[in-house]
Amino acid sequence: MTEEAYIYDALRTPRGKGKKDGSLHEVTAVRLSAETLNELQRRNDFDSKLIDDVIWGNVTQVGEQGACLARSAVLYSDLDESVPGVSVNRFCASGLEAVNMAAGQIKGGQGMAYIAGGVEAMSRVPMGSDGGAIAVDPYLAMKTYFVPQGISSDIIATQFGFSRDMCDEYAVESQKRAAAARAEGRFNKSVFAVKDINGITILDQDEMIRPTDMQSLGGLRPSFQQMGEVMPGFDNVALLKYPEMEKINHVHHAGNSSGSADGAAALLIGNKEFGERTGLKPRARIRASAKIGTDPTIMLTGPVPVTERILERSGMKISDIDLFEVNEAFASVVLRFQTYFNVDHAKLNVNGGAIAMGHPLGATGAMIIGTALDELERSDKEVALATLCIGSGMGAATIIERV
Repeated sequence: MTEEAYIYDALRTPRGKGKKDGSLHEVTAVRLSAETLNELQRRNDFDSKLIDDVIWGNVTQVGEQGACLARSAVLYSDLDESVPGVSVNRFCASGLEAVNMAAGQIKGGQGMAYIAGGVEAMSRVPMGSDGGAIAVDPYLAMKTYFVPQGISSDIIATQFGFSRDMCDEYAVESQKRAAAARAEGRFNKSVFAVKDINGITILDQDEMIRPTDMQSLGGLRPSFQQMGEVMPGFDNVALLKYPEMEKINHVHHAGNSSGSADGAAALLIGNKEFGERTGLKPRARIRASAKIGTDPTIMLTGPVPVTERILERSGMKISDIDLFEVNEAFASVVLRFQTYFNVDHAKLNVNGGAIAMGHPLGATGAMIIGTALDELERSDKEVALATLCIGSGMGAATIIERV
């Protein structure tokens, strides 16, 4: 008999600016992770010896984020040393993949409870500092027609007709929604304050949300035009693969793309027995999960085919989903999802997203699951779908249902 995998709780740090002047810059990824694990245990008062594993997403696993960060975080935390840890990397969906892996283990009868989530300290360990083969191995780069993600986002805009104004309008709305959500306290249930060793609060709310309008965005230069058109000329690489485009329209810039961020998030996932033994009540069940590989050059279209796969796998229709969390890596990614499925914007990223709050790579997938769960409860809805585009051409998705 297959077990059900329930979400008993979800929480996260605020998202700090992923630069040296960001509020969380002084906090290492291992400490940020450990504080998140401690907060999860403090809120739910469970015996950590019941936890079968900590599955922890992290993208740039080098330096202070290397050497199985998950296990280091457990040892840094107040959890019992009998709790193991494993770090996973599915690029931008690493945190979501951790959740899906934990759910799969429970459904398969491999344990009673897991902590799943992720972390990224982008102000301390910059994206790309691990020097992955996809970008630097000449054979692989040529075979896949490699271009950076920013170029990929502009390819999506060009192929599917999303103008600069359309992308900017989406970005303005993301900022407005995130600002309203923060002001109304919609994140308060999940976000906890990060403090220094003296107990002084470093950051207690997302710090990258800012007033934005079409006029201010209109003054920003396209971020990826020079690398596309001049040096090293990635547009030419893309046009070899997609000659029907003739020219790539560079529409993305700092204001309609996700920013680098620091942050961590964790979910407490267990079966029915775990709830009975701890006295905890589940908030939702993980109904289905899916992942898929996609074209590695355009790269960021994964949310569409993976959503088709998860709907088919779960026997559901797009109309069965009450809320959607589609990671805002770039505006064109979400616009492609929205137009393909004809999703009402009132159901999509209703509290803003990474364009407004930033994208701490290894944590974001877990963060948007928590955001979806909080919003289901706040708005008294039942079912949510979370999905992310992923580097080098992949997609991941999860469907949760309130209980």
